Amino acid sequence: MVAGADGAGMIAGSDRAGTIAERPRPPDPAEAASTADFVRALIRLRQWAGEPSLSRLRSLGGQTVASDGATVDALPKSTTSHVLRQLDRLPRWDFVRAFVTACFRYCDYPAEQIPGELERWRAARTALAGPAARPPEPPQAAAPAESADGPGPDHAADLLARRVVREEDRARKGLLGGYSLAPLSFGLYDAAGEVEHDLHSIGGFFTGLHSRRLMVVGDSGAGKTVLAIELVLQLLEPVLAAGGRPDHGQQVPVRLNAARWTLGRPFEPWLAEQLAQDFGLAAHDARRLVRDRRVLPVVDGLDELDPEPSPGPPRRAIGLLAELNRYSDLSGRRPGAVVVTCRADRHAELVEAGAGLDNAARIHLHNLTNEQIGTYLHARWPDGHPCGRHRDDIQAALYGPAGKAVHAALATPWRLLLTVTAVESGAGPVELLHADPDADPAESAARIATRLLEAYVPAATDLTPRAAPGTPYQPGQVRSWLVHLAAHLRWQAARGAETDRPPPGLTAIDIVPHLLWPIGGRRRVRVLHSLCCVVLAVIAMLAFWTGSAVDGPGDLRGGAGPEQLLTLALMTGWVAIATGLSLSPWPAAAGGRTEVPRRRRVTGGLLGALAGVPVGVLGGLAGLVLTGGSVFGPAFAVTAGAIGGLVLGAVIGLTAAGRRGAERMTVSEAVRTEPFTLLGFGLCGALTGLPPLRLADAGALPLAMGVTGAFVLAFALGVVFKIATGGWSRDAELAHPREALHRNPTIGLAFGLIGGVAAFLVFVMNQDVVESLLCALIGGVTFGLAFGAIAWARTMIGLVVAATRGLLPLRLWTFLDWACEARLLRVSGATYQFRHRELQDFLTPSEGDGGR
Repeated sequence: MVAGADGAGMIAGSDRAGTIAERPRPPDPAEAASTADFVRALIRLRQWAGEPSLSRLRSLGGQTVASDGATVDALPKSTTSHVLRQLDRLPRWDFVRAFVTACFRYCDYPAEQIPGELERWRAARTALAGPAARPPEPPQAAAPAESADGPGPDHAADLLARRVVREEDRARKGLLGGYSLAPLSFGLYDAAGEVEHDLHSIGGFFTGLHSRRLMVVGDSGAGKTVLAIELVLQLLEPVLAAGGRPDHGQQVPVRLNAARWTLGRPFEPWLAEQLAQDFGLAAHDARRLVRDRRVLPVVDGLDELDPEPSPGPPRRAIGLLAELNRYSDLSGRRPGAVVVTCRADRHAELVEAGAGLDNAARIHLHNLTNEQIGTYLHARWPDGHPCGRHRDDIQAALYGPAGKAVHAALATPWRLLLTVTAVESGAGPVELLHADPDADPAESAARIATRLLEAYVPAATDLTPRAAPGTPYQPGQVRSWLVHLAAHLRWQAARGAETDRPPPGLTAIDIVPHLLWPIGGRRRVRVLHSLCCVVLAVIAMLAFWTGSAVDGPGDLRGGAGPEQLLTLALMTGWVAIATGLSLSPWPAAAGGRTEVPRRRRVTGGLLGALAGVPVGVLGGLAGLVLTGGSVFGPAFAVTAGAIGGLVLGAVIGLTAAGRRGAERMTVSEAVRTEPFTLLGFGLCGALTGLPPLRLADAGALPLAMGVTGAFVLAFALGVVFKIATGGWSRDAELAHPREALHRNPTIGLAFGLIGGVAAFLVFVMNQDVVESLLCALIGGVTFGLAFGAIAWARTMIGLVVAATRGLLPLRLWTFLDWACEARLLRVSGATYQFRHRELQDFLTPSEGDGGR
C-alpha cells in the first residue's frame, strides 16, 4: 500500500511536472513599454494561469492590514476588476505582488520560483514608475506632461515651493512674534553619548539621513512645530537661491496638520487633497506631484489625532502610522520620505501599542537649560530694554530654592513665550513664578503653568490694541469668545469622527468661518435659516408672478385652470427645493476657482458671451415657433435671445475656472454632486418659459414641449455652470480662511443675475419697462440669496444669533484677524487655529458647558 501510494505520488508528480514543462512561459513584464502594456501583461498572466475567478484570486491573494488596523483582503473583487480596466494607471506594488502571487499559486507554479517571478514584475514596474519612462498621454496633454516630467521646469512644483515658503514664513513669524528664537537643541532618541544638534542644523541633519524618514518627539510646547517649520524653510533655501525653482526631481517639503486626516483614508489621496485645499494647486497637479514623489510630507501633530484622555490605544494615530508605513518611494521598494512630529507621552503610548514609523530616525527635543533661557531673555531684552531689569528676577527664580519647579515650568519655548508676554504687559515675574520650595516640584510647576496661561490672554490683549476703529477689546470679552471657539472645536472633533466624509476643516483644531454657525445653536440657526429661505423664496415667486402679469389675484377666485395649476405647481416645487437645500447639514461653501488672472477672466467672459449669443438666439426662435408669433415677433426673439445668451455666457465665462490646468468634472459628476440644485435650476427655466406660452394660448402639445424644453435647457445650463465654475463644491481650492465664504454670495449674485435677466425679458412682453425691471431685480436678488448663497446666509444668521447671545463678536472676521496679530490665533493655510494646543485645551470648558 505504501509502495502504491508512493507510485501514485510519483505519477502525479510527473504529470504535474509535464504540465508545467508543456505550458508556455508566463508573460514577460519586461516587454511592457507603457502603463497600458503592463496592465495588459497582468491580464495575460491571469489568462496564462487558467483564468482564475475573482473570488479565487481573492482567496489566494491573502490578507493585509488596513489603515484602521482591520484585516482585509489584499485582492477584493471590486478592486481587482477596477485595476485591470484602468489601462492609464500603474497599479500599486502591493496589488501587483498579491495578484501575481495568486495567479502563480492558482496554476500550481513551483513555490520556490515565485519570488524570482515577483522580482521580474517588480523591476518592470519600477522601470515604468520612473519619470523617464512615463506612459504615452493623449495629444492634448502631451505638452504639459513634457514640461512637468521632463528636464524642463515643473510649474506646479515651482508654484508649490513659492507658496510653501510664503506660508511657512508667515507661520514662523506668527509663532515667534518676530525673529527671536529660543535656542532649541535635539538629539537621537535613546542614544548613548549622543551628539547634540541645534535648531539651525535640522536641515543638514535630515539631508544626511539615508532613509529620509524622521520622527520628532518632544514634550508639549517643546517646539516641535517650530522645528518642523525650520526644517521646511532650510530645505527650501536652495530653491530660493535658484530663483524659486526646485531642481528636477527635488522634493518640496510641505507641512501638514495630522489632525485633518480621518481614520481609514488612504494617505496619498489625502495628501493631494491637502495640497489643493491649502496651496491652491489644481487637483490633477497635486495628484501628479504626489504620484511622482515630488512632495516631502511633514506631518505635524500626530498626537492631536486622538481625543484626550484616550480610553484605549490611540487608534487614529496608529492608523495614520500604518498608512505612512505603506507609503513608498518612487521605486516601490523602499519606504517613502516623510517627517512626523509627536508629543512624548503620546509617542510612549504608540510604542506600548507596538506602533511606530518604520525605518525612521527618531530625535527628541531637549528641554531648555537655565543657560539657554538666560541667553534667550538677554536676546529679547538687551541692556537698556524696559524689561531688562526683569531678567534678574527670572534668573533668581530659576536658581532659587524652588528653582527645580520654576525650570520645569519654563523649560519649553512655548512656556517661555507665555512668561515674556505676561512680563511685557506689566505682570511681575516674582508673582508669576512663585513656588513653595517644600511642595512637590511637579505640582508647583503645574500651578506656575496655570498662572502663565491665565495671564496670557489679558497680556496679549493689552499688548495688541485694536487697529480698526471701534471700542478696544477687553480681556474678559476676548477670553469669553475664545472659550466658545475652543468649545466649538471640541464639538467639531466629535462630529467629524461621526461623519464618513466631513467637510474640509471640520477637525479638532481648524477654525473655519463658514463652519462656525453651530455656535449660535445648531437647531436654532437651521430653523431660522429655513424660515428666512422660505420668505426669500416666496418673495422671489411673488415677484415672478407679478412681473409675468399672466394671472391676477382675482383670477383664482373662480378656481384655477390647468395652466394656472401648472404655474402654481412649478412655483411651489421651487420653493420646496430651496427650503430643502437650506436644511442641509453643511451647505456647500465655495464656488469658482482661485488665482485666475484678470486678463484670463475677461477673455473667458468674452468667449462665454460669444458662445452664449447663438444659443440664446436659437432659444428665442424656438419660443417664436411655439407661440406662433402671437406674443412677440422675430426681431424681439432674436434680440431678447441674444441678450439673454450674452449675459448667461459672460457670467459663466467670468466665473469660470479659466486657470490653465484646472480640473474639470464630468457631466455625471456634476449631476451627482448637486441633483436638487440642478432640479431647481430646471424648474426656474420651466417657469420662465411658461408665461409666453400662456399669453399665446398655446395648445397642450406646444405648452408641454415648451415647458419641457425650457426645463431641459435650464438644467443643462446649470450643469455647464457647475462644470465651468466649480460652484457648489465642498472641495474647492481655498487660499484664505474666509475665501470660501466670500465667494459664496458672489456665486449667488451670479445666479440672481442670470435669473433676473431672463425674467426681465419675459416680463417686458406684458409689462412696462420700469415695473418689469423692478420685479426682475427683486426676484433676482431674493432668488440668488435663497438658492445660490446658502452657506453665506447660514453663516450670517448663525453669527447674528451668536452675537446676540454674547457668544461671539458681531464683527467676527475683524476679531479673528486681530487675534492672529495678538498671537492668540494663527493662520494655517485655509484655516485659523489656536496659537498652541495647550492654550486651546486650557480654554476649552468642561463637558456640559458649551454644548448645543
